[in-house]
Amino acid sequence: MPRVLEGSLIGTGLRVGVVVARFNELITRELLGGCLHALQRHGVHDEGITVAWVPGSFELGTVAMRLARSGDYDAIVCLGCIIRGATTHYDHVASAATSAIQQVGIQTGVPCIFGVITTENHEQAFDRAGIKLGNKGVEAASAAIEMASLVKQLGSVPVKR
Repeated sequence: MPRVLEGSLIGTGLRVGVVVARFNELITRELLGGCLHALQRHGVHDEGITVAWVPGSFELGTVAMRLARSGDYDAIVCLGCIIRGATTHYDHVASAATSAIQQVGIQTGVPCIFGVITTENHEQAFDRAGIKLGNKGVEAASAAIEMASLVKQLGSVPVKR
């Protein structure tokens, strides 16, 4: 029988950093509300949660990296909203945010969850922030808890070189 490692959704005792983009704040506040509710519902206590606001999604990775490198967090959640406009700015910001958030997890070993919604218009953004399609902040919080749990288990797995 193979050894199976799987994270749980029990957040008791976890410390989670949440980095939120202020740009498109009507939407990101909804994502944050869903994220905080899910963290608390799964047992993460308020004193185990830190929320840091940044100007926009482009800046998420910088603060996420600082939080992850502090050693004070079991997981980081990045929340933002990028809505396509008439220029290529959307493509650049979405690509940079995605890459930076991914690099935080790879470089630090601290799970860094991509809770950034990328949409064609405001209606789609509001739908993904809880109006029709569920709240992506809730999904990001659940992923953070599961990944933190899994990474803790992996700490006991010997690394072969």
